Amino acid sequence: MTEAQLDAALRPELDEAATELTGAEAQVVTRAEPEGGIVVGHDGSGCAQEALTWAADLAERAGWPLHVVRAWRIATAPQPATWEPGFVPPIGDYEQAVQAALESDVAAVLGERTCEITCHVVHAPPVRALIEAAEGADLLVVGARGRGGFAGLLLGSVSDQVTHHAPCPVTVVRSDRRD
Repeated sequence: MTEAQLDAALRPELDEAATELTGAEAQVVTRAEPEGGIVVGHDGSGCAQEALTWAADLAERAGWPLHVVRAWRIATAPQPATWEPGFVPPIGDYEQAVQAALESDVAAVLGERTCEITCHVVHAPPVRALIEAAEGADLLVVGARGRGGFAGLLLGSVSDQVTHHAPCPVTVVRSDRRD
């Protein structure tokens, strides 16, 4: 895929993210760059939990590292511990809250595993975060549906976009879950 095609596919997400970052790029991670192994997208949904389990099982069998990526923005981040009425915490506090939530979700689903697991939180639109993380991966795994609002779709918008634009093989884990 050419740079122009990727830019066109991601333009709506980039426009949204640009209004949020304004100068904060130096303070938070805006790109995950794993080297090899499996990258799995995780938004906290039930489908993402099943994709995580599937990816971890494969990583253990293949002897590959597992990289769990969660894209976030202020609107999707949990409230940081430093939040209080009348005070907006620094963006780094939100990043720490997202990291803690992701690590908690991963531990709750996977428990103790023999594969190496690294959690990455990326302040970026989900499609961009996953495609960029997949540049160094052997495989990208996503759930068929995420937290989006169109429950009738068989494939969510992020899953659809990464299957078209990822630089590595993609596995979409189907589920009967609707959350």
